[in-house]
Amino acid sequence: MSKAKKILALSGGVGGAKLATGLAAVLAPDELCIVANTADDFIHLGLSISPDLDTVMYNLAGLNNKQQGWGLAGESWQFMESLKRLGGEDWFLLGDQDLATHIQRSALLNEGKSLTEVTALLAHRLDLAPQLLPMTNDRVSTRMVTDQGDLSFQHYFVRERCEPVVSAYYFEGIDGAQPQEDFIALLQDPDLAAIIICPSNPFVSVEPILSLAGVTEHMKESPAPVIAVSPIIAGQALKGPAAKMMSELNMPCSATAVAALYGDLLDGFVIDTEDAALLDEIRAGGIPAKACATIMRSMDSKKDLAREVLSFAEELMCQP
Repeated sequence: MSKAKKILALSGGVGGAKLATGLAAVLAPDELCIVANTADDFIHLGLSISPDLDTVMYNLAGLNNKQQGWGLAGESWQFMESLKRLGGEDWFLLGDQDLATHIQRSALLNEGKSLTEVTALLAHRLDLAPQLLPMTNDRVSTRMVTDQGDLSFQHYFVRERCEPVVSAYYFEGIDGAQPQEDFIALLQDPDLAAIIICPSNPFVSVEPILSLAGVTEHMKESPAPVIAVSPIIAGQALKGPAAKMMSELNMPCSATAVAALYGDLLDGFVIDTEDAALLDEIRAGGIPAKACATIMRSMDSKKDLAREVLSFAEELMCQP
């Protein structure tokens, strides 16, 4: 009997979580591993918060708030209302259900468990089928250099609502951080059939993962095709500050620019049908490209995109 194929997905928050959910729906549980960005993790109110991990986890568990894309469905906010009444920091919303996740994570980390172990325990309790991993067990923090000073990512993203103008960004702690060991082992697995970079912010969601020691090198050495799905459609990002950051960093706001940013790391690039006119331009840059519907507003559309990306990977594997 042949071994199951292995698919590795790299994900940030909302957009990445949607495609990860689609992949989980069309693949067997042992075929999919999702590695989530943890560079936007932070300590808030004494609790360890992992926004991207939780967004992916809630989506995979079918518990996510489908309207806003993050958080839990049926959430209540009595804790936040009481905190505000007492004069506490209320700029980062923690719902009553969501709060339980952060309290449990913090308690387990304080017992000495790694973020990998904690994530596995939480995923088990929520009956997640595929493997979900943090990119690293070490502390890495995204810092935004803006016209309002050097800000942590969550302060820029949530407290300041992405309004400051970004001139640069960096990942504090990245030089000493080691990629999660199962992540590296999978990159070296001969049964790895595809590495999929989900439609996440290329700067602050994907780049932290790629910046970990050895990750990019292993991705380039792997015979598995590396395929990215563009988070930019018709010059706009569906969620988050990617398009705004591209403009402020003097880059064109286009799918072509995202492909160029990833460069020779990619074996394939998926864009939305709305950007189909860019296919020749992207291919001229040496990157095979495919256009399909990439906006995921339903489970069917998530599964459809997952199948398109997996089919593209098979096509690339068959090419000489």
